[in-house]
Amino acid sequence: MDSGMIGKIEKAKRYAEERERFRFNKFDLTFHGDNNNHHVLFDNGKFQCDCEFFITHQRCGHTMALEILLKDMIPATVEV
Repeated sequence: MDSGMIGKIEKAKRYAEERERFRFNKFDLTFHGDNNNHHVLFDNGKFQCDCEFFITHQRCGHTMALEILLKDMIPATVEV
């Protein structure tokens, strides 16, 4: 491996540890819940989930788990 690539790998590792460098604007994922898979979207600071709880409360365990996982990497919604 050449020295240029070694430097890039080291830089990438450092970047990955500096979470504040990342800001997700939009994503679409499948959340593997305990009972079912759920389709979760994030766009312009707003979550959507296809679970019944989210439909009535605009938050659910799936979206709150993502808020915790992506803390400081998505715009703040509600404190968890």
